[in-house]
Amino acid sequence: MSYIKITKRFQDLSLEQLYQILHLRNEIFIVEQKCAYQDLDHLDEQCHHFMMYDEGKLIAYARIIPPGIAYPEASIGRIVTHAGYRGKGVGATMMKLILSDVEDLLGNRPIKIGAQLYAEKFYEKFGFIRSSEVYDEDGIDHIKMIKSF
Repeated sequence: MSYIKITKRFQDLSLEQLYQILHLRNEIFIVEQKCAYQDLDHLDEQCHHFMMYDEGKLIAYARIIPPGIAYPEASIGRIVTHAGYRGKGVGATMMKLILSDVEDLLGNRPIKIGAQLYAEKFYEKFGFIRSSEVYDEDGIDHIKMIKSF
């Protein structure tokens, strides 16, 4: 399949793109995962926003967080794939594209993520290594992972 990738700074997002992002994050993180948490955390304004579309529909998203904001390292967060596109290679395609964007935007630097524990093997495929013990975040087991270059 051929997907369209767009990466923009917060201030360059259209209102429609911002709505699509918030809708997808809400649909997956809050409704599907039944996790009541404060999604709007004032980090979005400082991030680049990665969006992947299929026929005009937002199917995957992540935010690229510059170093010194969430962690001393650069970070990728709010990584999400629409439920209807899971198991089709969309997540792997998205991660390859995001890692390329991080390098283009922020240079070759370590990337730290807070990953849901169940996704550890997925992120290991892209060079991430566990860097913490399991911790609870909003009722879901997480781990810190880091990718060095």
